[in-house]
Amino acid sequence: MPDKFQAVVIGGGPGGYVCAIRLAQLGLKTACIESRGSLGGTCLNVGCIPSKSLLNLSEEFHKVKNLSNKGIEVGEVKLNLDKMMKSKEKAVTVLTKGVEFLLKKNKVTYYKGVGSFKSKNEISIIDADNNETLIFSEKVIIATGSVPVALPGIGFDEKIIVSSTGVLKLDKVPKKLMVVGGGYIGLEMGSVWSRLGSEVHVVEFLDHITPGMDKEISDEFMKILKKQGIKFHMQHKVEKITKKNSSAIVLTLDKDGNRKNFDCDVVLVSVGRKPNTEGLNLEKIGLNLDDKNRVQTDKNFKTNLENIYAIGDVITGPMLAHKAEDEGIAVAENIAGQSGHVNYDTIPGVIYTRPEVASIGKTEEQLKESNIKYKVGKFSFMANSRAKAIDDTEGFVKILADEKTDKVLGAHLIGPHAGELIAEIGVAMEFGASSEDIARTCHAHPTFSEAVKEAALSVDKRAIHS
Repeated sequence: MPDKFQAVVIGGGPGGYVCAIRLAQLGLKTACIESRGSLGGTCLNVGCIPSKSLLNLSEEFHKVKNLSNKGIEVGEVKLNLDKMMKSKEKAVTVLTKGVEFLLKKNKVTYYKGVGSFKSKNEISIIDADNNETLIFSEKVIIATGSVPVALPGIGFDEKIIVSSTGVLKLDKVPKKLMVVGGGYIGLEMGSVWSRLGSEVHVVEFLDHITPGMDKEISDEFMKILKKQGIKFHMQHKVEKITKKNSSAIVLTLDKDGNRKNFDCDVVLVSVGRKPNTEGLNLEKIGLNLDDKNRVQTDKNFKTNLENIYAIGDVITGPMLAHKAEDEGIAVAENIAGQSGHVNYDTIPGVIYTRPEVASIGKTEEQLKESNIKYKVGKFSFMANSRAKAIDDTEGFVKILADEKTDKVLGAHLIGPHAGELIAEIGVAMEFGASSEDIARTCHAHPTFSEAVKEAALSVDKRAIHS
């Protein structure tokens, strides 16, 4: 007889394992299935965590190389890439083992293997030795995440033509790295290898980087990255990538129809991600997908099948770990009879380059498109005491508020610790705060957060330090 559960989560990434833990906390007998062999999904294993480790380590390397400019004399600085990679792997291992401990602590049954539907209540799990286990569940939550998108006819070998997974595991610094796509992942990884010594070129189909971001921030971001040595080729379409021995040629077509070829050692194809729904047997059970192969759900994350739910990258919305986590908690609470909810207007996005870029709420472009009248407050880190003291002054804070009510509608930051500073705006927006509320809140001096306060003051044209 198969083991029976009240809830089973297919996928052990940030959305899946968080959902499983919350279900168990709420008293449901719960299982979590993960095919990777270690928990944490793309984020912990080959995404957010290892990339942030390399971003930090490469930044430290860059800083040490330039300390003499600040009066700190050091000897010759050498890169030991093997050691750096081992440090990254250690961070991954510690965190994935930590998630496994959390499942055990919360009495969640953990199955290692590939899960798929036999019926809407019966799930098959195939382990690494090809053994099958069948389990039965009253409720099933699909949380299988996403996978990198390849260009048509161009596959990943993860050595020369690499995805976001392969670029984290290069065994030497490429002399020349081509990044196809000017989004979050490509720019982060381009920054890593640029700091470690690569000549980095970014090829982007659009006329701007970071699509969907506030345009003013996007433009400033590109200026800063150019100063750092990253070269941009905008409005170029990649037509073909040809491998040649241990290198590659990227063939492009620009907006005027001119062909241009780029020789390089490694090509990072970073043109987006797609829902990971293959192999689940969804068609067998009659589960509805949309035209992008995302699982269709209602506002409570329920599919067209009464007992099956979906969260995270497999459904509509930004493909972000923290969005998946919030959905995991919300769906668990809904299943338990509570009122789980996710506020999609206050999900922050962060790019962990140097400087960091962070965004929450509406952009200026979105407000204009919706005919919403708004006020803008801006403050440069150039005028921030803490930023000046440590010579980290690139960027600014921008707050958008409703013209009549002063309610904060969005905020966009580029500068030091922007990924941390955005949380203050998130809390303010959750409580429906006005820019006046932020402006009248005492901020410690000297801190980077004072730039947020000054931007809020600037909404009403009364900033003190600019």
